Amino acid sequence: MDKKIKQFTVSVYTENNIGLLNRISAIFQRRHINIESINSSASEIEGVTRWTILVNMTEDQMKKIIGQIEKQVEVIKAYYHTDEETIYQESCMFKIKSDLLFDERQIQNIIKESNARIVTVNKEFFVLEKSGRRSEIELLHRELSAFGIMQFVRSGRIAVTKDEMKITEMLAAFNN
Repeated sequence: MDKKIKQFTVSVYTENNIGLLNRISAIFQRRHINIESINSSASEIEGVTRWTILVNMTEDQMKKIIGQIEKQVEVIKAYYHTDEETIYQESCMFKIKSDLLFDERQIQNIIKESNARIVTVNKEFFVLEKSGRRSEIELLHRELSAFGIMQFVRSGRIAVTKDEMKITEMLAAFNN
């Protein structure tokens, strides 16, 4: 039995139905597992939604939770992956006072070095966007905090697997 806590990315392919998010989050809640991030989007299959959930737990717990998730009627298939098995990113936005952009050379250097992108600039504020690993986003947050951040938001993880997922073939076989 694997008792070591690891970070897992869970991919859930589902019909888009009301109340399903609540039932799936309850599966984690009953086991006192915190969801670190959750993202919902269209998938590679028309009419199918893909959820990407980031959690920290043991692999034994993960296997049990995948089984519980797949018992939900609207769930087509659920998978779990380690960080080594996925390519993943997060995205964030910072809102900062505009005068700092022009008066603080250091902010310009931070933006350039972090590969952040300026989304908009007006008289009161400017908005930066950064995509990357969580550690990159946290570093940029620390560096910009010294100047004052008006607003900050970070997305949940988005991820694709390094290996092919057979969900499309599985659905095609199911529909025939």
